[in-house]
Amino acid sequence: MSITVNALERKDQGKGASRRLRKEERVPGIVYGGTKAPQMVTLNIHEITHLLEDENTFTSVLDLMVEKSKESVVLKDIQRHPAKNTVQHMDFLRVDAKHALITTTPLHFIGMDENQSLRLGNMLNQFVVSVEISCLPQDLPHGINVDVTNLEVGDHLTLTDLVLPKGVVITSLQHEDVEAHDQTVCSVSEPKVIVEEEEESLESGDSEAEGEEGQSDEGSEDSKDGDTKE
Repeated sequence: MSITVNALERKDQGKGASRRLRKEERVPGIVYGGTKAPQMVTLNIHEITHLLEDENTFTSVLDLMVEKSKESVVLKDIQRHPAKNTVQHMDFLRVDAKHALITTTPLHFIGMDENQSLRLGNMLNQFVVSVEISCLPQDLPHGINVDVTNLEVGDHLTLTDLVLPKGVVITSLQHEDVEAHDQTVCSVSEPKVIVEEEEESLESGDSEAEGEEGQSDEGSEDSKDGDTKE
């Protein structure tokens, strides 16, 4: 099911115009790419807020309706207010069905509940949570699954271990030296917290012992002083 984004053409530009738009509960944006000139647009803040609640918005080809004109786009960038986190500006990139696009897609780690090693209390370390990919618009995935079901302590997966959807390639692996760009995605290891707690317990015990020795020495000195005074 396609996702539709409604917009209006924007004629006024500049910071003053942007502030007026926000008071009218509209968000400024831009559409660029392809053979057409960039186009300034505005979007309803309430529609956008609802739209961004759907994670598929970030990994789908969107139908952007600028009044009566429809264009296929992907959401390229969102600028938010640093304190309020409200949307300040949106960038949309035009896509062509015949040309590959480059975008970022999330990694979805699956099989954690079924992994026996993790059920015993070991840890899954996630080093990469998204990757840059290249594909035709119709092949754009909502994410790439990383199956960790059979990983044991000491095992790891790299980018070249990932099972990619048809027509999708990871851009960093298109270099001649694939091995140099083959990042570790995840690994399974024993929990470190237990070791740290044991070390802290030992250190705490040593400190208490030192404190007791110090008090004992002070008591001995006080006793000697008392004997001298008598």
